[in-house]
Amino acid sequence: MTSRRQFLAGAAALAAPAFLRGASISPRELVDRTLRGEDTDRPPFSFWHHFLDKEKSGESHARVTLEFHQKFRTDLVKVMSDYDYPKPAGAWYEAKVLDNPFPRQIQALDAIREGLAGEAYFLETIFNPYKVAENLSSPEAVRDLMHKDPQKLLDVLEVIAKSEANHAQRASQAGAAGIFLAIANAEPQVMSEADYAKFSEPFDRMVLKAVGGLPLNTLHLHGDKVYLERFWKGWPTVAINYSTATTGVPMSTARAKYSGVLMGGLDEVHYRTLSAADLKKQWTTAQQQVGRGFILTPGCSVPNDSTDEELLRLPSVLGA
Repeated sequence: MTSRRQFLAGAAALAAPAFLRGASISPRELVDRTLRGEDTDRPPFSFWHHFLDKEKSGESHARVTLEFHQKFRTDLVKVMSDYDYPKPAGAWYEAKVLDNPFPRQIQALDAIREGLAGEAYFLETIFNPYKVAENLSSPEAVRDLMHKDPQKLLDVLEVIAKSEANHAQRASQAGAAGIFLAIANAEPQVMSEADYAKFSEPFDRMVLKAVGGLPLNTLHLHGDKVYLERFWKGWPTVAINYSTATTGVPMSTARAKYSGVLMGGLDEVHYRTLSAADLKKQWTTAQQQVGRGFILTPGCSVPNDSTDEELLRLPSVLGA
């Protein structure tokens, strides 16, 4: 059995500093320059997919995350977060506030921090409280409670938000540069904009507020008809990630409305079939539309079954 010391030594070797890999600038410094609005030879980039390892240990999750970062030479590590929120003993809406709802994820973050050894920033993914409520029950059950007993839904969403705020603070203590708050219910297929404002936004903000000072807090706006106008201003985040492929909203529109860092530009839906020329065109088009303050990413996860060859096209195109 591998000891923690052996694991961390191997992780550190996987995430060797950039200068040892022949790069002229570390991923962390490339992101820092982007955050400061400075020119860079190329934008920082990242991509991600689900490792489907929620039954495994935190150290195993950390290992595959670090291996992915090293193999595909990402500049920003977006840590996946697929461990389940603990189910309460009674009904799902009787959940209590938890001090540490995702202990294995925190173990993974600790190991990722030590493995990266300061070379790159990492973000902790958090699914917003409304999504957690759906996962604890079902989308139909949440909507049913919304109509039959809205106060009961508001109460459990506050409980989940407080638990996730506790987790966000633990993630910060583990070294995360920010949280990547995934919001998948701010679109008409799920709920009206008024219902989002009442049943989700206050709790999404509660999670973000818990770690408001982190340098890379990011909103991930998931969906094809997202209420984007709600998010361009007034949120305590540094960056926004959304899908140009599914929304049809170009990054030039986002830049006209949002002055922070924009993450996106790559078509995650068709990623597996994109040639090197396609990737370069998407990169340069997005870069021209956004200007400074740009991190090249897909609008969401690339397909889980993407091959190494398909994933390596992007760092090769960028010269990473």
